[in-house]
Order: sequence, then C-alpha cells, then structure tokens
Amino acid sequence: MKPTTKTVDFLVIGGGVAGLRAAIELASEGSIIVLTKDKATESTTGYAQGGIAVALSDEDEVCVHYDDTIKAGDGLCNEEAVQVMVEKGPDYLLELMSWGAQFDKNGTSLSYTREAAHSRRRILHSKGDSTGKEIERVLIKKARSFSSISRYDFAFTLDLIIEQGICKGATVLRHDKIIKIFARAVILATGGAGQLFSRTTNPMISTGDGIAIAYRAGARIMDMEFIQFHPTTLYSPGAPHFLLSEAMRGEGAVLKNVKGYRFMPDYYEMAELAPRDAVTRAIVSEMVKTRSRHVYLDLTHLDTNFTKKRFPQIYATCLQYDIDITEDMVPVCPAVHYVMGGVKTDLGGESSVKGLFAAGEVACTGVHGANRLASNSLLEGLVYGALTGKSAVEYAATAEVSVTSGETCQEETTGPSSLSGVDLEKIRSSLRQVMWEKVGIIRCEKSLMAAKKWLSKYEKILDGRFKDRREYELINMLTVATLVTDASILRKNSAGAHFRSDFKKKKGNWKMHTVCQIGNKPQWSD
Repeated sequence: MKPTTKTVDFLVIGGGVAGLRAAIELASEGSIIVLTKDKATESTTGYAQGGIAVALSDEDEVCVHYDDTIKAGDGLCNEEAVQVMVEKGPDYLLELMSWGAQFDKNGTSLSYTREAAHSRRRILHSKGDSTGKEIERVLIKKARSFSSISRYDFAFTLDLIIEQGICKGATVLRHDKIIKIFARAVILATGGAGQLFSRTTNPMISTGDGIAIAYRAGARIMDMEFIQFHPTTLYSPGAPHFLLSEAMRGEGAVLKNVKGYRFMPDYYEMAELAPRDAVTRAIVSEMVKTRSRHVYLDLTHLDTNFTKKRFPQIYATCLQYDIDITEDMVPVCPAVHYVMGGVKTDLGGESSVKGLFAAGEVACTGVHGANRLASNSLLEGLVYGALTGKSAVEYAATAEVSVTSGETCQEETTGPSSLSGVDLEKIRSSLRQVMWEKVGIIRCEKSLMAAKKWLSKYEKILDGRFKDRREYELINMLTVATLVTDASILRKNSAGAHFRSDFKKKKGNWKMHTVCQIGNKPQWSD
C-alpha cells in the first residue's frame, strides 16, 4: 500500500487540552491538522474530574501556588517552569472563561476547593466533578471556529518523519490507509502512558505513543521513573478503575482501613491532604498490615445533599456498582494516574529534535518534578499548550515544508507482520501485570531487574514490521515500559513518586535527572 501525501503548515498530534490550545494559538499563522487517535472527545482531558489549580481568589497568591508546587515536586521541579505556569495561569484561565468555560460558583463568586498538598482553596471545578469535560468542550468549540484548523479523528501516528535530523512530519494510519503528512513544525500532545500498568485511571488510548515515536526519532526522554499513582480509585468486582477525585478528600472525606480505623494522621501531619505519593504509600502500608486489597474512603459524615451536588458523576457511577457514597464507605486502592516524565523540552516546548515540539503530559519541562501537585495538569496543558504554539510559529517562520521520503520506521504495511502468530493480547496483559508488580508503587533492584529480563524477551521484535493500530500500540507500550524500567534502575534513591525499598533515602546525585535517548544507555543530566 503506497502512502498518500499531504502538506500543512503545522501538525498537532493529540486533541486534549494541550493540543487544542496549541492549535488555537497557531490558527492565524497557517494551516493546521489536529490528529486524534480516537473520536474528538476521547482524551485524558475529558476524564479530569477534580479541577484546575490557579491563583485567582482574593485569599490566594501566585507565590503561594508556586511554593506548593515546588514542595509537592520533592526537590526536582524546574523552578523557572513552575514560575511560568503559575504566573501565566490566571490570564489563560480568564481567557478560557471568555470563550465560554463555566465554572461552579457560590452565588456570584467562583467556588474554589482544596486538594492534597495545596495550602489554599484554589481549585476551580465545573458541574462538581466534570471539569475536564467542560474545558474540552470549550476548546473544541473554539478550535472549530477557525477554518484553518482541520481535524483527522481515528488517526494513529505510526512514526515521525525525520530528514537530516529535522522533524518534517509524520506517517499516519487512518481507515487502513497510510498518509504521510509533511509540516513546518510538529507538536506532540498525545498524553500519557497509564495503560502500561494493570491498574490505571487512564483511558484505553493512553499507551505512551507520543513518547515512543519521539524516542525512535532521537528525542531525549527525561525522568520516566516518575509515575504518579492516584491513591483512590474504585475497588469493586467488575468495576473499572474509576477515579475518585482528590477533591473528595479536599472536602472532608477520610481514609479508613478495613477495620474502620482512620490511619492517615498516623503517617503525616497533613493526613489525607498529604502529597499523592505519600498518601499512596500509606494506603499500601495499611493494605499490607491488614492483609486486604483495599482501604475505604469515607464521606458518610458529610451532608448528603452537598455530596450529591458536589460529586454528581462520582455519585452516579458508584451507584451503578451498588455503592451509595452518601451512606457507604467506598472501597478504594491506588492506580497509575500520570507520567511526570516525557519528551524533554525547553519552556517553549521545543524538544532536542529540531522541528519537534511537545506539550502536556507527553512533555517534560520539569514543571512537576518528582510528584505532580493535584490539578496542575490541566493548567500545565493550557499554559504550555499556548506557549508551545507560540514557539512553533517562531520556528516555522524560517522552516519550509518539504515533501521528501524522509526517514521513518515504516512507510508501508505490505508484507507479513513480525507479530504474525503471536498472542498480542496475552503479551499486552502480561506486560501490564509485570509493570504493576515489578515497577509499581514500591520498587527494588530485584523487582526492576525481573521486569528488565521480561522486557528483553521482546527486544528483537521492536524493529519489525507491523500491520495495525493494536500491534503498533503494543510496540509503543514495550518501548515506553523499557524506558520507565531503565530510568528506575538508574535512580538508586527515592524521590517523590519513585520509591525504592532498597534505596529509601535521598542521597548522592538525587537532584539530577535521568535521560534516555535511542542508541545510548540511560544517563544522568543536570
């Protein structure tokens, strides 16, 4: 099957908050194609319940938001990146509201809530627990108002097109046809990689594709050992790993073990409002002590009407599994939620590969450090999506669209697949289980080397030929799982979400960052 070609000024891969905000920034500067892997509304943005953190209230200050972010990042935040996000956040949020975003109010004033590791109530929310959907709705509507922006839904990006070390576009699989899209600048905004683990809050599309294709293109990948586990997801037979928003604890919900004992005050002064990594490890500790597979989140002491109004989606979903959160304690346990690492970029979203930019969860500016502060993800996508768009415009002013063969891992799907006769679903399931058990919340040399040994069995197929999205997803998952494992092996210390039982302390070069790049061993970087 011979690929068809298309040229455009800007190619945006991903349709969540970061990708859409970047596309909107580009709209007056040329033609844009936004690729989404699934339908237009399927992104991790739409699953964000809690809210968006921003220092807008009279009781808050940008400097306090900055301090909270730095503390949560456990010593590894890029301070300049944090400063940019918290300072520019209010203006971009007000802009979003001017486009029609509706956030909950108390009377005529915006309603703010508090989440873990925040010292002030600064989380804006919409319809109680549907903030991501509201932001997504507004950005999609705004993007559709520009004739310069085209959307290709159900378009899976196979690889980036690289010519003499410069990114010139991407090879895309859509409706069983291959399209080579050439552009002046390419922006990755593909989200995270939660599907690498057997328990995750992420949607099925989150298979680490953006990180994998950037890695194959030669980009530097940073801090992949920092995987954030959300402390509270629904634990019930037959139920999905449904996120129970941190805002629930912000509004007064408490954690109890299976014996009914509230345990968080025994671990941290901030109790349920300690940083996510801390709460997650406390929950695991209680699960081990009580030999149980879950703990409980208890809201039963809160006003029933308040709970229903504040968390309508969560209330309705739990009822489907015969759990009334106003009357019953909710069984919960941790699950993978967010990747702090990703494609290393500067503050303008530019990667180490010329012509390739990245924004949102797929990128790593260092803004989250070793542990993301709750509700900073939507803010990061909004702010850095816009800033990355601006940088891409500056770069494209001197770049040309060149339709050439370029270099890509695969341009055709003819010929037999390297995975013919292989049980893809078994490998996928085994991978997710291995990553959860061996590269999960608590790691050590023995568990990490066991994961490395398992992954090494599939190294030989990574350079093969594949025929469809499911096969490519598996290859991307294996690639990113290897990056996470290698970085975790290299970091022989504990910080934030990366906890090693054999190296519990911060010591040596713990303030440095891990970097992976194709053709090189993982290494340390300032």
